[in-house]
Amino acid sequence: MPKRILTGTVVSDKSDKTIVVRVERKVKHPLYGKIIRRSKKYHAHDEGNEFNEGETVRIEETKPISKNKTWRALDRVETSGKPKKAAPAKKAPAKADDAKEGAAPEAA
Repeated sequence: MPKRILTGTVVSDKSDKTIVVRVERKVKHPLYGKIIRRSKKYHAHDEGNEFNEGETVRIEETKPISKNKTWRALDRVETSGKPKKAAPAKKAPAKADDAKEGAAPEAA
């Protein structure tokens, strides 16, 4: 039987030689038909402590390593070091004096 390979995001790398990977899947609701996201966390063996939180990795099923670990980290799919989209810079609010000068003169 072939070993399962899953792709997920590292949510914790605090343990020594262990990472926690969240794998998401999309499922259709049986009654309403809406596509919903379901996720599950897997503990995976990371021998060299080379994966960091936020990275997308591939994990492979393996023989039990410990009570909770039956997966092993294979490789990195993408690095999340760069932000996906930068927020637009906000302009500083104009001073009250500047706003009065640019306004139309009041009728007397």
